[in-house]
Amino acid sequence: MNAKNSTCSTQNLKFFILLLTVTAIFSSCASYKKIPYFQDLDRSKVTTEDITNMSSLTIQPEDQISISVTSLNQDAANVFTNNIQNSGTNAENPVYGYVVNSNGEVTLPLLGVVKVSGLSSTQLAVQLQQQLLSYLSKPNVSVKIVNFKVAVLGDVLRPNIYRSTSDRLTITEALSLAGDLNVTAKRDDITLVREINGKRTYIPIDLTSKNLFQSPYFYMKSNDLLFVQPGKLKLATVDTGYRNASLIISALSLIAIAVSLFTN
Repeated sequence: MNAKNSTCSTQNLKFFILLLTVTAIFSSCASYKKIPYFQDLDRSKVTTEDITNMSSLTIQPEDQISISVTSLNQDAANVFTNNIQNSGTNAENPVYGYVVNSNGEVTLPLLGVVKVSGLSSTQLAVQLQQQLLSYLSKPNVSVKIVNFKVAVLGDVLRPNIYRSTSDRLTITEALSLAGDLNVTAKRDDITLVREINGKRTYIPIDLTSKNLFQSPYFYMKSNDLLFVQPGKLKLATVDTGYRNASLIISALSLIAIAVSLFTN
């Protein structure tokens, strides 16, 4: 190989390497633009806004609620405590509390059938407290939904069903429980599936906008499902071992070609 050909080969190799580097840089930049959350939030200053979309979790059919009652005549109030209902045919796993039937009702000691569907735990506690005044002296009622759960599926670190001990759970909190979105997830293409009053609704969620915080769907309901759509890059990570091996072989081939160009 003469000096002129060697120089041309060297220049071609350098141009090829430069082209690969530039392509990788621009590809990384393009991909990164889709990764940050709440991109329209001004991070250069402190911003304050009113919370106008918070809604209390309401009781629905099939919910399991715990009712605790205290009173000056506690012996009478104890009929509400540690209520156990056997769950269908599985008597070995008793259900603690009161299960709301398909009509949105529960049957309570002293009070009989009570409509609870559509009420928050606080509203039901106030209602029961008023109704129990006829039977108990200065009753104090506490109500809690004990089977509050949501499902998170798709391109997250830990897809699973998550239970909450609180009546308040937001979309961001649910995603945090699932270990956050993977880098390959589409942050502007998340679907919230919600079933209420016999209807199933599919709601688009966009994590790239701070408008999420004011969305009426920001606060989750029991049995909600969050599905995180994977991006196209997810396909590239499915068979990691095979692809890594291919990259290594390609890299070794390039090195061999480069060595051959410089030594001949």
